[in-house]
Amino acid sequence: MPLQFGVFDHIEPVPDMPLDQIYRDRLVQIERLESAGFYSYHLAEHHTPAVHSLAPSQNVFLSAVSQRTTTLRFGPCVYVLPLHHPVRLIEEICMLDNLSGGRLEIGVGRGGVIEAYFWGQESDVEVNQARYLETLDAVLNGLSHEELNHKGEFYNFEELPMRLRPMQAPYPPMWYMRNVETSAINGMHSIIVGNLDGFDANVKRYKELWEEHQGAGALTPQGEEPKIGLVNHLVVAETDEEAIEIAAPAWDLYKWNLGSPRRLEVERRGLTQFTGSNAGMRPSNQPDREARHDLYGELESAEVQSRRLNPGGLQHTAGRGAGAGFGVIAGSPETIREYMEEYVSTGANYFVASFQWGSLTHEQTMRSLELFSTEIMPHYMDTPVTRTAV
Repeated sequence: MPLQFGVFDHIEPVPDMPLDQIYRDRLVQIERLESAGFYSYHLAEHHTPAVHSLAPSQNVFLSAVSQRTTTLRFGPCVYVLPLHHPVRLIEEICMLDNLSGGRLEIGVGRGGVIEAYFWGQESDVEVNQARYLETLDAVLNGLSHEELNHKGEFYNFEELPMRLRPMQAPYPPMWYMRNVETSAINGMHSIIVGNLDGFDANVKRYKELWEEHQGAGALTPQGEEPKIGLVNHLVVAETDEEAIEIAAPAWDLYKWNLGSPRRLEVERRGLTQFTGSNAGMRPSNQPDREARHDLYGELESAEVQSRRLNPGGLQHTAGRGAGAGFGVIAGSPETIREYMEEYVSTGANYFVASFQWGSLTHEQTMRSLELFSTEIMPHYMDTPVTRTAV
């Protein structure tokens, strides 16, 4: 299959921009994603005290997306399942799938225990994992049957009629982030967070495990070839120098938004269960890559490694180890195409971009998106896209 393109988004705060304008601008960007031929728009879920997501209720925003688009697929990536009641989630999934004419994609994950704690749940990783697994089982059961029967530790349902049904059978396509083992074993598409170093090994591992657990040549329950992609934070400009100048301050703010507010709130409250060696606690019997380390520390480590390989700091992309580290790609269309060649060589069939992050403005984002969709994507798609005015 040809390379397909998606977008992963947090909907971050934009300096000096009111919330209503941020939402309106993002919908304009999403309309351009559709006209450019992107496959899907994936929206993250985060809650206070995190500040890097202004869409804590993904389904509310995605319902607007469903009415502003006609072909673009979209969905959460991920639903933090321990924070959701399974019956309500089943019903809202069915609503979105029908509102969109069957274009919903579902990402699932367990999230972190910090957000669970601030929601009034247990700060125990084993309980968090148990909530995730039970909610996932109940949701898939309810989506694929006319009655929900479930007996568990947290929820019990007996012959509960499922009045709403999804358009897609047996349910919309499923995605999992950060871990290829969990994705492949459970028959889900996979999105990796990191950089290009080692991504080819992830692709190989995903394909091997898919064949082992799903069968050689097996498709997803929806009849699709399994997809695997890497999140790439992008800035495309006319020259490398301009792209780097735009990306450098944006990356600094992105790093702060992603990790610092939660860390500072944890420190202010003296929540030692989330600091030090406890920060990377993970459920037992999970693959190593399932561990959720302190995000800010993870970003710092990646940045140090990047600067050791590239003393100039934030740079473009060609060659493994170049670039800003942790998935930031900044450069001219020619430079980005060099990176794309290396990306394709990993065997991945899905490219996941992030266009607005940190301090990037709507105008900078639209320009970057326009250059990417007209100067880069046509080299990897069957159908060329047309240029529109920005």
